[in-house]
Amino acid sequence: MNVERPVAEVAGVRARRVREYEVFRIHAGDSNKFALIADPIADPGAGHPGFVSVIEIFDVGGRTPPNTHQVAVEGFFVLHGEGVAIAGDRRIVLRKGDSLLVYPGHEHVIENTGATRLYCLTTMVPDESFAALIRGGVADRLDMADLAVLES
Repeated sequence: MNVERPVAEVAGVRARRVREYEVFRIHAGDSNKFALIADPIADPGAGHPGFVSVIEIFDVGGRTPPNTHQVAVEGFFVLHGEGVAIAGDRRIVLRKGDSLLVYPGHEHVIENTGATRLYCLTTMVPDESFAALIRGGVADRLDMADLAVLES
């Protein structure tokens, strides 16, 4: 029988459990926090493709400030909860299983409109200094409510 080593020990592979993610809020008191999955700061080198991927967690009623990316495409996949994306004059309802791509040059806001926290897998390609912005913020943590959603 061929027994494989745990994934975390395989060369060229980085595996972590959700409890090991570094978590930040960009500013103290912000209504959303970021659990870093992958970024070019934590994973430097020629092998990293230069994107950032996070679990973005919005408190009830939380929202991003209006923002626009110059060269990056930002993708959101809703893991839990519900909200809206505001892009131009459009409001797009987001629910578990929905996805959204925002292309460069388009202002957007993501807002939690649900009764629970909103959890999105958020990826920005290329990074466009998003990882540095997140890491330059205030350290935070995943609480028991976050772990209940993300480990289920």
